[in-house]
Amino acid sequence: MTNRLGNLDRTLKLVHALTQSIEGLSLDEMAALLGVNRRTVERLRNVILLHFDLEEAVDGRIKRFRIKDSPGRAYARPNAAEVAALQSVVEAGRTDGTPNTEALEKLLSKIKIAFDSAERRRLDNDLDLLTRLQRSRVAAGPAVIASPKDLTTIQSAILAAHCVEFDYQPDWAAEPSWRRVIPYGLIHGPITYLLGKMPGRDDPPFTFRLDRMSNVRDSGIVDCPPDDWDIDEWMARSFGIWHEPDHEIILRVLPQAVGRARAWRFHPQQQFEEAGEELLVRFRSGGLFELANHLFGWAGDLVIEGPEALKDMMETRLAAAQEMLRPHMS
Repeated sequence: MTNRLGNLDRTLKLVHALTQSIEGLSLDEMAALLGVNRRTVERLRNVILLHFDLEEAVDGRIKRFRIKDSPGRAYARPNAAEVAALQSVVEAGRTDGTPNTEALEKLLSKIKIAFDSAERRRLDNDLDLLTRLQRSRVAAGPAVIASPKDLTTIQSAILAAHCVEFDYQPDWAAEPSWRRVIPYGLIHGPITYLLGKMPGRDDPPFTFRLDRMSNVRDSGIVDCPPDDWDIDEWMARSFGIWHEPDHEIILRVLPQAVGRARAWRFHPQQQFEEAGEELLVRFRSGGLFELANHLFGWAGDLVIEGPEALKDMMETRLAAAQEMLRPHMS
């Protein structure tokens, strides 16, 4: 057996012994069990301590060690970095008003409760530092608050294969109007949308903002999306949330920005094509308004090759942007 395999064999034997022992093993007992010296056992113990909850007890003047739980629990128990990552998402969600935040906050609480008192004390020290020095970036965008209760109602209707009913008031409407839709999915982001289709009609699914919905309820009427419905495919048809007839988008990236473009996601179905020192980016998509706004960040680094509709949209957005600098004087 090679030296590396020998070390692995000894480590696994020691893990098994520390798991099976009720009173725990001293360093000398571990050394005798494996037929190695005390220094080697100390190194193995330090490695095991990184991966398992190694309990230490003092028996007279002798320290004894044992692994409290089954080895499997060590790999199922979250560590401080994982809990801190979830906590940073929860805190960002509170700032954004993301309706999923309440569910994530409950999950975080359940994870913490699952630790015993010793684990919790050990975790709290690491967690305090990690959460104090980590933040999820909150990007500029709409500041809207959607109801977590409404989100839960919609999710329950999805699970029951029921239609959802609600009153909806778009920004252009003076009064809300009643809707009943088949829930085709939820799209989360700065704004959470319900994707819903009118029952008994051939219209495509529409998007409804959760923050503009009221009196949300499960209709009790059975209906659900077809088995071949693919929300990812639906989302890929547009650059943003708005759906419109798609176009063949062709962007020519100039040499100085080729490296940046290769590490950029313009669209889930984008394709790159070499063009000398330049790079062509191709994909099919609607959402020209949102795409044009996005391309402002690439000014000087790429050229819009097509379609003409995207060029026209960019000219419209440029004219509107110009008004911020030199408003039209009537």
